[in-house]
Amino acid sequence: MTSKFSVLFEAEPHHSFDLVVAMAVYSQDRLSWVEQAVFSVLNQTYEDYFFVIVIDGQVSEEIFSFLNCFSQDNGNVVLVTSEKNVGLSCCMNFVIDWVTANPKLSSIEYFFRMDSDDISLPSRFLSQISYFENNPNVDVLGTSLIEINEEGKRVGKRKLPASHGEILRVFPRRCAINHPTVAIRFRVFSAGFRYREELKNTQDYFFWTDLIAAGYRFANLPEPLLEFRRVNDFYKRRGLSKSLNEFKARFYTMKKLNRYTMGNVVYAFAVLVLRLMPAKIVKLAYKLDRYLLNRWVKHE
Repeated sequence: MTSKFSVLFEAEPHHSFDLVVAMAVYSQDRLSWVEQAVFSVLNQTYEDYFFVIVIDGQVSEEIFSFLNCFSQDNGNVVLVTSEKNVGLSCCMNFVIDWVTANPKLSSIEYFFRMDSDDISLPSRFLSQISYFENNPNVDVLGTSLIEINEEGKRVGKRKLPASHGEILRVFPRRCAINHPTVAIRFRVFSAGFRYREELKNTQDYFFWTDLIAAGYRFANLPEPLLEFRRVNDFYKRRGLSKSLNEFKARFYTMKKLNRYTMGNVVYAFAVLVLRLMPAKIVKLAYKLDRYLLNRWVKHE
């Protein structure tokens, strides 16, 4: 799949970088959202990063022009394009493989996810790097997040369990890592792990399960370090394909982690049925789920 990608502008690393930030941009993205996402990376208090932006298929002329100018104006930015839309997994794997093959980036220790419609808070990179430095046994680190609507107003908060034990406890029922917030030690990829390119959604759930089964350790920071864009059709977009993949992921997790229980099986079927109901019901269930999660899950 890497042959589908072309590097439009490649910055020359002028010193050693600790982390790489990977972001994919799509045709349905809005210019204002892409600008906010990009500048939220640019305005981080932690500055020792390399930023790879992948244009996944066709985008508007305004977005392309903005990204092209941005990449040329900043010496730590690489702009990549795909001739057609190939999906998030392919884009992330390309960045991972490109960094791995580049001897000038051999100092990279961390891989940070960034979505093109979200906003990283200024202290995100520094907070996650600091946690990694103080917890060398943790390989995958997420954070809580703030949900914002299309106008940028805060409409909710998503907080997940903090410790590896708590994450493992709930994992057969829910993906307990907010994917847009995640940071991963690059040694995970050096060991050969990659996202599944055949999956167009829910790829993170399968990926985390493989890593947990392989013995990697997970954690979540309790403080929200990212604003997640919850657009108006958020509940409608959770259609049949995503619902079925989530269903498969839950059973894959039960099998891989040896966590088959009657409660986990019933939960998987119940969520599948719920996902296929009208958007209004899904919306109410989503809000209830957020409330129960924040109330019941241990965060300390």
